[in-house]
Amino acid sequence: MPIRKKIDFFEVSIVSIIETISRRVSCRTYSDRPVEPAKIMELAAFLRANTLSPFGSGIRFQLLNLDELEISGAGRLGTYGVIKGARRFIAGAVRRRPKAMEDFGYCMEKNILEATALGLGTCWLGGTFSRSGFAEKMRLADDEFLPAVTPVGYAGDRRSLIDRIFRFSAGSDRRRSWHEMFFDGRIDNPLRQESAGPYETPLSCLRISPSASNKQPWRIIKDNSLFHFYLKHTPGYNAVLGDIKLQNVDMGIAMCHFELSSAALGLKGRWQDDDPQLETGGMEYIASWVSGE
Repeated sequence: MPIRKKIDFFEVSIVSIIETISRRVSCRTYSDRPVEPAKIMELAAFLRANTLSPFGSGIRFQLLNLDELEISGAGRLGTYGVIKGARRFIAGAVRRRPKAMEDFGYCMEKNILEATALGLGTCWLGGTFSRSGFAEKMRLADDEFLPAVTPVGYAGDRRSLIDRIFRFSAGSDRRRSWHEMFFDGRIDNPLRQESAGPYETPLSCLRISPSASNKQPWRIIKDNSLFHFYLKHTPGYNAVLGDIKLQNVDMGIAMCHFELSSAALGLKGRWQDDDPQLETGGMEYIASWVSGE
């Protein structure tokens, strides 16, 4: 069934959104340079407006200033030493409903790309932060999840040791090949790049999406004018945080990159939730992109 008819996306040029997607990197070390008030206001306004998601889950975001929170005696926000020097964080909450994780990933990645466009560094934090402090500051309701947060600020001049360790252990600079991710008609038939037509660039933007531990769990099957999105689970990975499924969050991130880059190229389309019942070896169906509508 259709998810939503009208696609909402940034009013951006082809160069800017695709360049922003390609420039985004995970930043774990931040400088003490303060973010200008105008940028803070612009980012905060974007967070307030960023509520439209493919599956319609209720989502809200907040820009938290650690200095103000600690002054008020709320210094329990923590990142287990993974993040150095950050004083501001974007936190988000999503209603507990089917595919809430995908909706959260989709919208949070929009926030991250907006911050990147403003020249600021970010880093997805899903399993390496203390949820209790952030949940308190967000006044998390009983029917809400807080799947992830991101620091935001100017990147430090040099990467810290912990930053280098995380990048090395996750293999952040290593990407699965095109033929491991994208398929033509069926899961055992790799999609040739030249067969992707105008969607070669959106698929390339999807391919460089960030993911938890760089697992890159998305698999896409091109089916004529449809692109079916599947999640190839890493055994046991989604069980680590209970109801918070980071690999489903990853799928929302991939959907965001694909949609925004498609829109920037003038490629019309919409998301639908209509499982085609293809044989995929046990992968989880997420959604389909219907091109040309």
